[in-house]
Amino acid sequence: MSSISSGNDLLRLNDVEAGLSKDDDDLDNHLDPDADPSDPFDIAQTKNAPPETLRRWRQAALVLNASRRFRYTLDLKKEEENEQRKRMIRTHAQVIRAALLFKLAGENQVVSDGPVASPVDGGDYAIGLEQLASMTRDHKLSVLEQYGGVKGLSGLLRTNLEKGINEDEADLSNRRNAFGSNTYPRKKGRSFWMFLWEAWQDLTLIILIIAAAVSLGLGIKTEGLKEGWYDGGSIFFAVFLVILVTATSDYRQSLQFQNLNEEKRNIQLEVIRGGRTVRVSIYDLVVGDVVPLKIGDQVPADGVLITGHSLAIDESSMTGESKIVHKNQKEPFLMSGCKVADGFGTLLVTGVGINTEWGLLMASISEDTGEETPLQVRLNGVATFIGIVGISVAVSVLAVLLARYFTGNSENPDGTTQFIKGRTSFDDAFNDVVKIFTIAVTIVVVAVPEGLPLAVTLTLAYSMRKMMADKALVRRLSACETMGSATTICSDKTGTLTLNEMTVVEAIVGKKMISPPADSSQLHPSVVSLLSEGVAQNSTGNVFVPKDGGNVEISGSPTEKAILSWAMKLGMEFDVIRSESTILHVFPFNSEKKRGGVAVRQSDSEVHIHWKGAAEIVLAACSGYLDSNGCLQSMNEDKEFFEAAIDKMAASSLRCVALAYRLCDQEKVPSDEESCNDWVLPEDNLVLLAIVGIKDPCRSGVKDAVKICMDAGVKVRMVTGDNIQTAKAIALECGILSSAQDVTEPTIIEGRVFRALPEKEREQIAKKITVMGRSSPNDKLLLVQALRKGGDVVAVTGDGTNDAPALHEADIGLSMGIQGTEVAKESSDIIILDDNFASVVKVVRWGRSVYANIQKFIQFQLTVNVAALVINVVAAISSGDVPLNSVQLLWVNLIMDTLGALALATEPPTDNLMHRSPVGRREPLITNIMWRNLLIQALYQVTVLLVLNFSGLTILGLEDDGDREHAYKVKNSLIFNAFVMCQIFNEFNARKPEEINCFKGVTKNYLFMGIVGFTLILQIIIIEFLGKFASTVRLDWQLWLVSIGIGIISWPLAIVGKLIPVPKTPVSAFFKKPFRRCRRHRDA
Repeated sequence: MSSISSGNDLLRLNDVEAGLSKDDDDLDNHLDPDADPSDPFDIAQTKNAPPETLRRWRQAALVLNASRRFRYTLDLKKEEENEQRKRMIRTHAQVIRAALLFKLAGENQVVSDGPVASPVDGGDYAIGLEQLASMTRDHKLSVLEQYGGVKGLSGLLRTNLEKGINEDEADLSNRRNAFGSNTYPRKKGRSFWMFLWEAWQDLTLIILIIAAAVSLGLGIKTEGLKEGWYDGGSIFFAVFLVILVTATSDYRQSLQFQNLNEEKRNIQLEVIRGGRTVRVSIYDLVVGDVVPLKIGDQVPADGVLITGHSLAIDESSMTGESKIVHKNQKEPFLMSGCKVADGFGTLLVTGVGINTEWGLLMASISEDTGEETPLQVRLNGVATFIGIVGISVAVSVLAVLLARYFTGNSENPDGTTQFIKGRTSFDDAFNDVVKIFTIAVTIVVVAVPEGLPLAVTLTLAYSMRKMMADKALVRRLSACETMGSATTICSDKTGTLTLNEMTVVEAIVGKKMISPPADSSQLHPSVVSLLSEGVAQNSTGNVFVPKDGGNVEISGSPTEKAILSWAMKLGMEFDVIRSESTILHVFPFNSEKKRGGVAVRQSDSEVHIHWKGAAEIVLAACSGYLDSNGCLQSMNEDKEFFEAAIDKMAASSLRCVALAYRLCDQEKVPSDEESCNDWVLPEDNLVLLAIVGIKDPCRSGVKDAVKICMDAGVKVRMVTGDNIQTAKAIALECGILSSAQDVTEPTIIEGRVFRALPEKEREQIAKKITVMGRSSPNDKLLLVQALRKGGDVVAVTGDGTNDAPALHEADIGLSMGIQGTEVAKESSDIIILDDNFASVVKVVRWGRSVYANIQKFIQFQLTVNVAALVINVVAAISSGDVPLNSVQLLWVNLIMDTLGALALATEPPTDNLMHRSPVGRREPLITNIMWRNLLIQALYQVTVLLVLNFSGLTILGLEDDGDREHAYKVKNSLIFNAFVMCQIFNEFNARKPEEINCFKGVTKNYLFMGIVGFTLILQIIIIEFLGKFASTVRLDWQLWLVSIGIGIISWPLAIVGKLIPVPKTPVSAFFKKPFRRCRRHRDA
């Protein structure tokens, strides 16, 4: 029987409505012994996380602008709405299915409700769109029979069932006009105005706008329009600038995500046009196309089955029913969006785009409901903690300033008391209170790092765009980040470590080595005839011979192409053989059994069973062999010869494939189609025809890529279905195994040995495994589970349908873009577009870069936070005034938030990242190194600026200035300018938290240089030309030099700081232990 077990695995995987299994929960708990259940932000893995967990951290987060903060997280409400819509459309599909089953039950007395309408002219075609859509949607078998079955329907659609439609642009255009294109309407992306609308919904910004409006009104009332509008107008302008820059940054991100989503949807598939197999975009598919389907494919459009062998379809994505549906001539209708669980066949497309249920479903649901990453959740926790501290500080400052003001302890710059009871007018007092309140609110704006969690999205959007250029398409945001923590990569061999360009380089027929392997003169014609028949009929590939005598085109998997090419050189006439014999039944190649078979009836009614598969497995089923002269010989005495030949080929890193056949008695051949579908092909007493050795050379650069991984603390494991000797040879060639002497079990192990071990022993052995040969997809799944239970963060590559459970189970599933099936791609997190292992290593680099960039940004932002808060708090408590006013703080907020994130979160990865160990899942976001750098810079800034605040007039020689108000403005302008200069220079330090040279590669990062230049130019404009708005005065060149000097000192200070050693134990651990001990004691 065909491999339905794989389909069942697939069903378990896709049964979303069932939710997570208990096993998944147990595994996650096992993986997180350090997890703190009381901490809503302690989520190590957001992949497959339950909605309750996601809802919990959202409720715990301190958020000022929910629409912006949660823009790229999973929209739980929208996800629920989508599920309801899906269920509604599924219900509709189930009604159709129920009606069809009812009809089939009474098949002998099926009476149509009325006469079937004769085909209505559809333009150039003898059938209309509505009739086609109705027949396919309602699965009307009687209507199809009325049209003359699939053959009659193809005539109405002017399609050749064997050669497909012509590749004529006019014909394709006609078909699109008559039956529609394979696209469906999608919601337009949000406009820039929507981002502006969301950006200003920040609670603090709204309060500032209200305060600015009050200040504006009072200012105009007391000082007149000419002078009175500056205070309120400047806050308006600053808030508008923050909103504009924020919205522009967010809009650019959204465009990047839109482009990436479009790439994900653009599936490439094979169709038969003009007799040749060509690859086209799913959007270019038209009604009348002939589409070959194989295991793992997504059905790209609605259609009718032309021919199929053991074709099993997983319709759960459309019907919601967790079962496999077998397709044959009695049930020939296929629905778009379903998956091929087993077998193969060809489809005649009858409905595309919005005229299919899948199109309706896609058009009706909102596709992108977002997704959060573990880092995003943790940063929300950090932002919440800092926000609470910031709000507490702001409230304290507000209380102190109000108390000082109303008790007469606050003075104007000229020395006069601001508030005198009974003398100060209500308007003046109210205006002063509004200014105090505005300062407190602005402290909240600076203190609550709203941009911190969004910096993850920014760096991920940047990384995803750059990863596309490095041949990696990210399907799941969190994978991009998790890849930085990967400790092991379980890689396939074929196509990932090797080129996937296969050629037959050795062939053994009988006991004779054929050299060159395609020299048919060394073989008896009867042997060549049987080999040609076996290769042509037992293949999912195709051969196209142009009539004009051009080059022969061979399509199929690389192994199929290599064997077909070899047989063509032997003299195989592909089309002739296929037309002269009839396929009775097919056993599709099965990755569990490692072989595939076909039953063929020849023109003389003789039935041959042909088998092809892993050499040692097929050889074990053989009782004889044909020698090169075509004589049948017994296998008993010569089995050891063939086994030795296979080992020799495998040791030369060749893939060994055996071809065998046997005759089948007529009475054992099922007579009807239904019995034929259930027929188990005999697989004993086979006659060996040939053993071929297929060369698939290692990719250039793969050895270097493996070494980079090893140096980075990431262990590379090879998991392959190939012979253990072939796997060993390739592993040595790639550098996965260091030397042949080290190769002993369990370093190199067979899948069957591993799966036979008890679970506990598997977990211990898994750590030691480097190469697993003759593995099944289930062995790969068991290995992934064992490694994860052992604490590894596992990345897995896979291309087949049966790899889906392992890809789903792994921390990061990497599917192959060229050879990968649609099922594998949908189960994966990242698609490697060129199937190259070197691209996997680049993904690791980018993953580490994401984490490193976020840490750079955190260090920079917290330095600004701490310095700004401390300066304003100390000044407010001691003097009743703050040196940094609302407009200045909003500008600082812009520098550290949006512009800082753009500059630091978009740093490209460096080679240094691959000389570190993987980032631990529970590693603190703020490391001891970051604390050291942060505190040194913040302490320096606070000290210098407070000295300037309290002694600035004396230091600058302004004590004797006749205009005391001007002297204060000069001092405060210098403090503001010096503070901004400190941030600009410290931005360079933040680029390299651990390296002495913070300028390395800076000139290549044009965005960073542009943002620093933009910040500097704007600062000059603010000081020199916007004094009225920012409450500053122009500074002379000496004070500019002083400002730059104060800022530039941060560079040598950072170098000295980096020489100070830090303890290995994270600072956070010292604080967490007492809390946890206290909590355990309380719980007990």
